[in-house]
Amino acid sequence: MSCNKLKMICFSPTRTTRRILDAIAEGFGVEDPEVVDVTREDKVPETCECSDNELVIIGAPVYGGRIPLTAVERFKALKSSGVPVVSVVVYGNRAYEDALIELVDLAGEAGFKPVAGAAFIGEHSFSTEKTPVAVSRPDEDDLSKAREFGKSLAAKLKEGALAGTEVEFPGNRPYKDRSPKASASPVSNDDCQLCGACERVCPTAAISVGAMVETDPDKCIFCCACVKVCDFDARKLEVPKLLEVSKWLADNFSSRREPEVFI
Repeated sequence: MSCNKLKMICFSPTRTTRRILDAIAEGFGVEDPEVVDVTREDKVPETCECSDNELVIIGAPVYGGRIPLTAVERFKALKSSGVPVVSVVVYGNRAYEDALIELVDLAGEAGFKPVAGAAFIGEHSFSTEKTPVAVSRPDEDDLSKAREFGKSLAAKLKEGALAGTEVEFPGNRPYKDRSPKASASPVSNDDCQLCGACERVCPTAAISVGAMVETDPDKCIFCCACVKVCDFDARKLEVPKLLEVSKWLADNFSSRREPEVFI
């Protein structure tokens, strides 16, 4: 198996998944990989053909042990004929459950050949000063391990060792049920400067900024990118049920978890 190009495909509202994929690419030794970022709806290609001379890395965050439905829909543009793919999920220090095997299956259904995978940790979307969960991750140690993973992929690819790879990925089929989505969203308070940063990062175009900030709660996927990006601390997730979840996560999942790779 030969490879002279690397393509990265990602859905990454808070940029944690993108940072991991960038580090893997750095370790792989490609300075300028092709990137298809489907985080914003207007960036989703009608089709995304992957050629025979590429290794593809596809990455997504984990929401409740699954790949977000928005990412699932956008990855449907992918098409391949046996191109090797590495599936990478990034979760908030609790558990990735069925997300990795789901992403592997999605890639397989698009025609890719799954050859490796990994689960890394990123700061949880619900993490705040009061309820910290995996704060500032991926950190340098995580990124170092991502670079090492990239080096391992490059070495095995050069040796031809990925060609016949049969990797066992953790997870269950059928996947766990998705939790019902509440019709709610983060809100902006009086500190809002109407800068529009929240609108620009929202992956589902749920936010509109004009004379005030309006959010469509039915479009919100609780990625909390709008909360993380606000320089004025004016965007808050104040949904009572999710505040309870945030406290539960902080109380029960503060112990550091480490990346897992499958190759």
